[in-house]
Amino acid sequence: MTTEVIDKVVPGKQCDADRSLLDLIYHTELATKPGVSRLPKKYMGLSDSEIDARIRAAKAKLGDRLVVLGHHYQRDEIIKYADYRGDSYKLSKSAAAKPSADYIVFCGVHFMAESADILAQPHQRVILPNLSAGCSMADMAPTEDVLQCWDDLQAIEGVKGKVLPVTYINSTAALKAFCGANGGLVCTSSNAKAVVTWGLSQREKILFFPDQHLGRNTALKMGYSVDDTVLWDPFQPMGGNTPEALRKAKFILWKGHCSVHKRFTVEQVQDARKRYPGVKVIVHPECPRETVALADYDGSTEFIIRTVTEAPSGTTWAVGTEINLVNRLAHENPDKTVFCLDPVICPCSTMYRIHPAYLLWVLEELVEGNVVNEIKVADEIAHWARVALERMLATV
Repeated sequence: MTTEVIDKVVPGKQCDADRSLLDLIYHTELATKPGVSRLPKKYMGLSDSEIDARIRAAKAKLGDRLVVLGHHYQRDEIIKYADYRGDSYKLSKSAAAKPSADYIVFCGVHFMAESADILAQPHQRVILPNLSAGCSMADMAPTEDVLQCWDDLQAIEGVKGKVLPVTYINSTAALKAFCGANGGLVCTSSNAKAVVTWGLSQREKILFFPDQHLGRNTALKMGYSVDDTVLWDPFQPMGGNTPEALRKAKFILWKGHCSVHKRFTVEQVQDARKRYPGVKVIVHPECPRETVALADYDGSTEFIIRTVTEAPSGTTWAVGTEINLVNRLAHENPDKTVFCLDPVICPCSTMYRIHPAYLLWVLEELVEGNVVNEIKVADEIAHWARVALERMLATV
């Protein structure tokens, strides 16, 4: 079986996630989450053409009862089956706005499917083709660690009662619920500044998790300095901070990051400008602040897509985000030169676990009346997470 995923890789500079063998995904999945999401072996030996034909047949049989969502970071081999493509929040809203769909198959990662379930109509069931498709950044903020942080902060005189929690949408439903129950809210990469501005009108300080870089870049865009921020390391007592530092800080940033976006560096920006005079550099705000500061533009995936798509013909763009999106931008904008800022191209390895064979499996089970890999958020968590999401919508 052959699956071509990346066609713009510098020879000899591929990371482990570039290996496109279904066998690798299968055995990695069994090692990371034993007992769940086990792809039946009968799907292992199928050719690409047979998988394609059977996916299309299953979709046709399910008709309007099914909606397939494809995140921007999915490979083209998955995106071609998506009824909607976008970022996680846009996709969740798209599915909820289609009440005729009984089944929402989310080709993304776990927290995205949770958000879809939270926003879905009561009769809609959300399915993640591979339950081992998680998010390393979301996993960097376990609920128990965040709760411990919150308790520690409330125990400091001069900090207690002054902190508002804000979670990036790239987080678990439990953390969204924690924010909702404590006066906080959710943000996306496109509305983080507006959300944090509102948060600071309510309380004096922001606890921002799980991505330190988005939090720091947002603070800087608002006119604050790095000195107004502290980093909370959950493996250190009091996050590695003194009570005085926490009393002084406006922003308490969780020590988490996106494994893809942390790879984009100042040196890569400088190299792109040397190789392509006049190049425009656009990056995601999950990148380190030094990289964002040197770029011409930074913004969400939707912002990146819109900016490059609407740019004049003949322009050159170095893009600092996930490679599947960059390759798609290059393909859909043949009148421009579009390339990935990082020459050692590495896709989001957990997004990559949504292989077409997994999509075929869950769709054929639906045809037979069986729901596998359903994502269901507990009612109480869903309630408070919805409060946090609705608070975001009311704010922006």
